[in-house]
Amino acid sequence: MTGHGHASVLLDQAVADLVTRSDGLYVDGTFGRGGHSRLILERLSPEGRLTGIDKDPEAIRVGRALASEDRRFRICHGSFAELAALLGDSDESGVDGVLLDLGVSSPQLDDPNRGFSFMYDGPLDMRMNPRRSPSAAEWLNSAGEKEIADVLWQLGEERFSRRIARAVVAQRQEAPLATTRELAELVAKAVPKKEKHKHPATRTFQAVRIFINRELDDLDAGLEAAAEVLRPGGRLVVISFHSLEDRRVKRFMRDRVRGPQLPRGLPVTADQTETPFRLVGKAARPGEAEVADNARARSAVMRVMERKPSHWGDAES
Repeated sequence: MTGHGHASVLLDQAVADLVTRSDGLYVDGTFGRGGHSRLILERLSPEGRLTGIDKDPEAIRVGRALASEDRRFRICHGSFAELAALLGDSDESGVDGVLLDLGVSSPQLDDPNRGFSFMYDGPLDMRMNPRRSPSAAEWLNSAGEKEIADVLWQLGEERFSRRIARAVVAQRQEAPLATTRELAELVAKAVPKKEKHKHPATRTFQAVRIFINRELDDLDAGLEAAAEVLRPGGRLVVISFHSLEDRRVKRFMRDRVRGPQLPRGLPVTADQTETPFRLVGKAARPGEAEVADNARARSAVMRVMERKPSHWGDAES
């Protein structure tokens, strides 16, 4: 647990896999409350540098405080999808590692005013950056029934997406949805069959949050951007918390490591098909002790990809 009430999942292993040189340049693309960043800084020498990125203004506030304490650190307000632009010319030679700890953080979930959780009653917001529109309430009160159903099915894998979408449209004709409790109760009534040990609104809240924050679009762009800025020997470390994220990360890394799949019989040599990336170890999951300590860690999966030391600036990369 960090000093800011957030337990960073796979903290030690993620930082150990990320930091391969103490004087390197690193990026924490999901700063949150700084759990990973603080440990990264502990592993860096006075010559090392770390850039933190986050969408959340509260995270930026914490990051600015850390930057005032440690000159090796700087914080940028934005999405890791904009990584190259946020790094700017200062890191044009590339970085030695990028860490992405995906999803919503515990402080966001536990703050009723942010509207991320059905466990608390609060405004139906769900925006990681409250300055960006629309909020969850604005979207649910204006989107078409089919669009809502599609989002719940595609991003929440919700079997009863059509029933829930119909209920949302019917409800807003009487009064707009405004709070997390209203949405959670609406979903609970609309879902005819409950899953054991899972709140019926779990998938709906996940889907709406992912949609509102463009999480999967940002992930696709962020993975590409991270791979581009890695120096030889640099590593991309990604921690995912649900299958939609992990499937994308796994596919991205697999494709980068395999390279283009050419038809059989083409007259090419082995060095012409060699790719600039390799996987580091197997997918890692939290141990029993960490899950017992932090229930939110149970679904976490960490994957690591490295740019091989002999490759830099390849056309394929």
